[in-house]
Amino acid sequence: MRLPALLAALLLSASAAKADVAGEFDYYVMALSWTPNWCALEGDSRGEARCARGGGHGWSLHGLWPQYESGWPDYCRTRERDPSRAMTASMDDIMGSAGLAWHQWKKHGRCSGLSARAYYDLSRQAFGSVKMPEVFEKLDRAVQLPARVVEEAFLEANPGLRPEMVTVTCRRNDIQEVRICLTKDLSPRSCGRDVSRDCSLNKANLAPPR
Repeated sequence: MRLPALLAALLLSASAAKADVAGEFDYYVMALSWTPNWCALEGDSRGEARCARGGGHGWSLHGLWPQYESGWPDYCRTRERDPSRAMTASMDDIMGSAGLAWHQWKKHGRCSGLSARAYYDLSRQAFGSVKMPEVFEKLDRAVQLPARVVEEAFLEANPGLRPEMVTVTCRRNDIQEVRICLTKDLSPRSCGRDVSRDCSLNKANLAPPR
């Protein structure tokens, strides 16, 4: 075998060896998006239904992501069937759209090793396990606040959480997400170092529910 061909074969073999395997991961990250900010950044330009006035959407489930202690798997191969349209549509109430539910299955859910139904059920269980701080749902105007205040509100509303289990992310100058780290049975746990990247803004924007 000539050297270029041998090198290509070795690289292909190494790539295959590193392929993510469904069900082989260490913990979950649950990502919660603040819908009004997401709408201002992306949803309005797409004409997303959840961004309509009067919807009153606050925190929504972005996804439940299998995670390694460092890094994460994605787009895993699985023998499980993809969800039906009815199945993805059933997640609309907490995720905002069937399209997002499908994307989360394709990128993250397949890596869980679960069936699509079990993955969505677990995602709903995770979402329901966290109490959303009421103060944000009662906003009647846009505010600027330190990002750490959002984390502190979640810690106060959920006594079982500790700072190392929660991280807040920003996009541009806006609060983007709250990410909570969970074991495979959905008990809170410390986040890996690559997940713990708190937004440090002292004046982060938070839009009110519409």
